[in-house]
Amino acid sequence: MESYLVFKDLAIIVIFAKIFGILARKIKAPQVVGEIIAGLLIGPSLLGLVKQTDFLSQMAEIGVILLMFSAGLETNLHDLIKTGLKATLIACAGVFVPLAGGTILYSCFYGFSAIGTMEFYKALFIGVILTATSVSITVQALREMGRLKGLIGTTILSAAIIDDVIGIIVLTVVIGLKDASSNAGTVVAKTGLFFVFSIAVGFLIYKLFKFVDSKYPHTRRIPIMGLALCLAMAYIAEKYFGIADITGAYVAGIILCNIRDSEYIAEKMDINSYMLFGPIFFASIGLKTDISDLNVSVLVFAIAFVFVGLICKIIGCGLMAKICNFTWADSLKIGVGMMTRGEVALIVSQKGLAVGLLNPVYFTAVILLIIASSILTPIILKLLYVKHPPKEGL
Repeated sequence: MESYLVFKDLAIIVIFAKIFGILARKIKAPQVVGEIIAGLLIGPSLLGLVKQTDFLSQMAEIGVILLMFSAGLETNLHDLIKTGLKATLIACAGVFVPLAGGTILYSCFYGFSAIGTMEFYKALFIGVILTATSVSITVQALREMGRLKGLIGTTILSAAIIDDVIGIIVLTVVIGLKDASSNAGTVVAKTGLFFVFSIAVGFLIYKLFKFVDSKYPHTRRIPIMGLALCLAMAYIAEKYFGIADITGAYVAGIILCNIRDSEYIAEKMDINSYMLFGPIFFASIGLKTDISDLNVSVLVFAIAFVFVGLICKIIGCGLMAKICNFTWADSLKIGVGMMTRGEVALIVSQKGLAVGLLNPVYFTAVILLIIASSILTPIILKLLYVKHPPKEGL
């Protein structure tokens, strides 16, 4: 493929994403909803103007990395520590309930199998796919509403990060049950080591940035160094610890969130994200969707899969939030905020395809869940915040 063709794809994505983003805002919907619909429109399912390529996938990955880095920069560290225990409990419930729900769903459609059989592992893997939470859509929606820094937004962010870590462990355990070469203990150890590494190295990096920030305040070298840290942490998390790169990027933002120029760094990151990488990431969700191979049987399962995937997150996370003394309204916000699926669900699904635990025909159901949750979550969140405005600080 000629290299210059990517410029045509980028131009189409940026134009359509911006037009539909503006239209979404005109009807009081979050801009990201319009960008996702734009990707669906120009993708292979409808107009076929742009096809998903390795280059666009990598650009989209940079987009979500920058988004999570900005989310970390805008996180209130005090609130993060304050919500730590509650977020962990919410994340655990947000993993267990969808895991059980997905397993039961597959069994209801294709029969209940004895524990230890291949069919049982396939059913269990459907539940594993539903455990993943993609916080990037929720982050953008909360940022547009100015609610990211509040207690609810921080709880959702913290729980989603912990949710992904638990999800990775569950994925490894399930694969380990089928494939003895996978070692769940190793993954648990690496996860713990990553956070120990982040605390130790993060403290030194924080001191370095604080010194540079005091000597050269509000200079462009600060956000440049911050971007380098973001990319390095994303790489280190994935390469050496087996943790999702978005977790590394978020941790990088947390490390810098308390320096004086953290808002200045976030402002510079937003320019790149808003202009190019963000629209590519959100549009890429639509680009990955191809509904041409759907048949009635798969469609019925996909609809049930989407429903179970959404409702299980709301029930699991929402009820646990209520147990943790949140109000019913705030508990519902947390449950809805946790129901988005995205890149992590795709990664889990692709792993299932590779090891024979997921039939390729069900990949369409995963894509439909990502589309539905990505579109519905920002809309429902906005309605909830309008109907139940949070108290000061929430």
